[in-house]
Amino acid sequence: MADYFRDDCLQGKVVFVSGGSSGINLGIAQQFAAKGARLMLFSRTEDKLRAAAQTITETGGTALWAAGDVRDWEAVRAALARCHVELGPLDVVLSGAAGNFLAPVTGLSSNGFKTVIDIDLLGTYNVLKHSYEYLQRPGASLISITAPQAVMPMAEQAHAGAAKAGINMLTKVLAREWGPEGVRVNAISPGFIADTEGTARLVDTAEKSVALLKSIPLGRLGEKNEIADMALFLCSDNARYVTGSIFDCDGGYVLGTA
Repeated sequence: MADYFRDDCLQGKVVFVSGGSSGINLGIAQQFAAKGARLMLFSRTEDKLRAAAQTITETGGTALWAAGDVRDWEAVRAALARCHVELGPLDVVLSGAAGNFLAPVTGLSSNGFKTVIDIDLLGTYNVLKHSYEYLQRPGASLISITAPQAVMPMAEQAHAGAAKAGINMLTKVLAREWGPEGVRVNAISPGFIADTEGTARLVDTAEKSVALLKSIPLGRLGEKNEIADMALFLCSDNARYVTGSIFDCDGGYVLGTA
């Protein structure tokens, strides 16, 4: 992997990562820590958080953690307040907590639909909303994790598609509202990434795996470090004039099949 950024490009920067105990979000956190950032990881499971923070500190990074649910307004507020007290004003906020499962609308309950909306969309709102008072202004960079389902209709994904479409619009509205204060707000749409729970849930048979690879122009799954590279770009000075944008990082999957 080519490295287009200095090893210390995030030295001293404070980064809050929701959903930071595993998967894509942990991969981003690890990359940020390697570039000098000081992190607060936020997720539901203490054991996973402790292990995630340890992987960062063992390689010389700084990572605190706080357990809580992104759906819990007060838990999110408390975690961000603690991050500010212990690490300082926020330079980067990554909102990546998500939930998903396969279900056709005929088999999807109101509670099932609401659960994904609450984790993905409400959770993103809670994180970004509560981060506002602690942001380094001007200069802060907010990044949400969305998905191709936001713009590409997928069977058995009505709940996830609605939630991610909401994240896309929230990203654009906040970019307009907070831009005058020098705060940039963008989102990354990762597509299907290898060795993640999300891909494992959606591609649960050999037949689906074969079909999926045929539908990706680059012919392979993405890697977590490729999403981390995109996030690193978005929070860097290289992207200082970029806001309100949704970046597809999916090997061309969202383009659809011929």
